[in-house]
Amino acid sequence: ELVSYLVRPVSLGVRLFANMMSGHCLLKILAGFAWTMLGSGGILTIIHILPLIVIFTIIGLELSIAFLQAYVFTVLLCIYLNDAISLH
Repeated sequence: ELVSYLVRPVSLGVRLFANMMSGHCLLKILAGFAWTMLGSGGILTIIHILPLIVIFTIIGLELSIAFLQAYVFTVLLCIYLNDAISLH
């Protein structure tokens, strides 16, 4: 039981960190792709707008996922604290 109570906050932290980092990594990859297209010249200078539109769309999705993750984090934290305070 002690290990269970100690691992729960760690699992919450790892889950939150992984969800935040995955979105940030995706945005960084797409931004690098768009920047490379812009620097290549020619027709790619005009077409680089497409990855930028995708980036802004993903930012909106990432914002909604952030609110959902905050809600899940809060609910699980309340459940874990209730379990820790009222020991069955």
